[in-house]
Amino acid sequence: MSIFYVAAPLGTTHSGTGLSLHIDKPPACYNAADRIRCDKMRHPLAKTPVFSLFLGMIILRHCESEFNRLYTLTGRDPGVADPSLSQQGRDHAQRLVQELAAEPITRILVSPFTRALETAAPIAKALGITPEITPLVRERGMYSCDEGSPASALCAAWPRLDFEGLEEVWWSDLPESDRALQNRVQRFRSFMTAQPEAGQTLVVSHWWFLLGLCGDSLENGDWRHEHP
Repeated sequence: MSIFYVAAPLGTTHSGTGLSLHIDKPPACYNAADRIRCDKMRHPLAKTPVFSLFLGMIILRHCESEFNRLYTLTGRDPGVADPSLSQQGRDHAQRLVQELAAEPITRILVSPFTRALETAAPIAKALGITPEITPLVRERGMYSCDEGSPASALCAAWPRLDFEGLEEVWWSDLPESDRALQNRVQRFRSFMTAQPEAGQTLVVSHWWFLLGLCGDSLENGDWRHEHP
């Protein structure tokens, strides 16, 4: 049986299948038709579509929050701790359900900030997945919005989620140093490298953390594939 592999360097081998991978054009050149074709192809020993194995996890910046909306209007910190999504942000989060529908997501890791939880909620509901609270991917402590809600308050607001392992005060001190942020990023990379289903994982996080992780500035609601 011949299988068409993409999104991996020429001649590399995936340890999960022990098969050599071959590409005939750069991964950025593959289109939706290529993706559908590859996602339908599975090796008998593999549990995931071959395309998703090599694109890596999906990273998603939360949709527009009330802090983002007010900051855009005034250029000043509006003094809003742990803001919810704006109406535009809530609408965007609903659209993400369709945008991500073709992705083989089986796991969602989410920051405990309300704006991240609200971004993940409609996606998780559509997929029938319970998001895992992951404080490691929280936002860098810089502005008023980076002060979170205590774990007890989050438990009351989100009774179906498990906050048991979350400290009552879990967010970073303001301001959080570059070194502290990069330490968290590297710890998260190490964690994801050890996860067998990394290619099926959606990570809902924030601007500063994702900048450290992927090196690019993501707008509200932007998402992409990223290797640990």
